[in-house]
Amino acid sequence: MAASYSGPIIDAHHHFWRMDLDRHPWLMRIPADSADAALRNDFLPVDYVGFAVRHGITASVHVEANWDPADPLGETGWLDGLERPGGIACRYVASAPLGDPAIAALIERHAAHPRTVGLREIVSWHPDPAKRRTPANDRFDNPVWRENLKRAGDLGLGLDLLVTPHQFANVAQLAADFETINIIVNHYGSPMDRDPAGMRLWRNGLSLLARQPNIAIKLSDPVAYDHDWTWESLRDVTDCAIEAFGPGRCLFATDHPVSTLHIGFGEWVEGVDFHPEVSRVGV
Repeated sequence: MAASYSGPIIDAHHHFWRMDLDRHPWLMRIPADSADAALRNDFLPVDYVGFAVRHGITASVHVEANWDPADPLGETGWLDGLERPGGIACRYVASAPLGDPAIAALIERHAAHPRTVGLREIVSWHPDPAKRRTPANDRFDNPVWRENLKRAGDLGLGLDLLVTPHQFANVAQLAADFETINIIVNHYGSPMDRDPAGMRLWRNGLSLLARQPNIAIKLSDPVAYDHDWTWESLRDVTDCAIEAFGPGRCLFATDHPVSTLHIGFGEWVEGVDFHPEVSRVGV
């Protein structure tokens, strides 16, 4: 058996927020008595660094946390002002509504920031309305959205996408159309339908995505759709992702603090040792 990896780790996906800023409306909508209420606490570098140091994380990428869409540059400015070790949140994936015809200047300002390396769109669509994050799967063919994506790519920005397996064909075609833009699929591609048919759709879709060399996948928040997880169930999805993409296009990430609703920070970081050939510095 291969030796367990023991070197430095880059966490490719985590979030910070502070509740009294009132810049994360979605957090305020979480009922105080719900299972997700723990997210309504502050999550700042001082909290994250303690976990990170203990588990060998030396650098990380901050991914936009649904900051107030009326102030998309505000999150970047706030992050810049946070005191933390040099490697922590040393790169940002920012937010920009690519479907807005008036955001050319915003994209340029994101691209000009030395820490910002990409943009993220949450476009998850599912045939079941209860499982959707967006009402229609029409983003990828929208000419304004595509023109803004091209503008971002021309300026050197990548694209993070939160999608479902029902959109994998769209994402594969998008990658073929914009082959110079690096596209990163978040959270294992959201294998939310855990019945045999749903997992088969997800597995087959991973192979379709992986045919496009400019697509990578984040091994992040493995328990988002597997609340009753076991190490065997996490191994199954991890094996499938690595088999499809190869270790070189699989990025380790925590999705802290969201993932900690269902798995401990250390559990997940140390748990990746069950798959020692995975590089955790692939960012």
